[in-house]
Amino acid sequence: MTIRRLLALLSLACLLAACGSAPRRAPSPSPAPGTPRADAANAVLFRAIALVGTPYRYGGNTPEGGFDCSGLVGYVFRDAAGVALPRSSGELADLGRHKLAGDALQAGDLVFFEDGRRISHVGIYVGERRFVHAPNSGGTVRLDSLDGGWWRERFAYGKRVL
Repeated sequence: MTIRRLLALLSLACLLAACGSAPRRAPSPSPAPGTPRADAANAVLFRAIALVGTPYRYGGNTPEGGFDCSGLVGYVFRDAAGVALPRSSGELADLGRHKLAGDALQAGDLVFFEDGRRISHVGIYVGERRFVHAPNSGGTVRLDSLDGGWWRERFAYGKRVL
């Protein structure tokens, strides 16, 4: 078999395989590797993921003492990227940044959730519709999906800090 025929068969196989799969949303463009934003976002992601399993503590903002949601966000951004952020989820939501829909999120963005009419929770988006956060009393910092029932129903918007 010639290379030309082999390439034609491979192209046909790929085309047929694509026809049999569900349509996918185009991913949001990521920052170019090696740029300051990409480097800072990667540092934030690695730091946030390293804290998975740290105990939840209301008002907590250190790995030793535990975290609440905004304490986790503030600690990670300060420690990994040198960015000082407001302390509460409401204050973080009031940052003068554009609100982002779920399909526009990039790794390192903040994700906000509302309970009724106010922002009540914040986490750090890591990509592939997942985020790191400190969810509740008795729990630990964990990785969850934006598509999970409670989170999907209460997702308000994202904001890009970096």
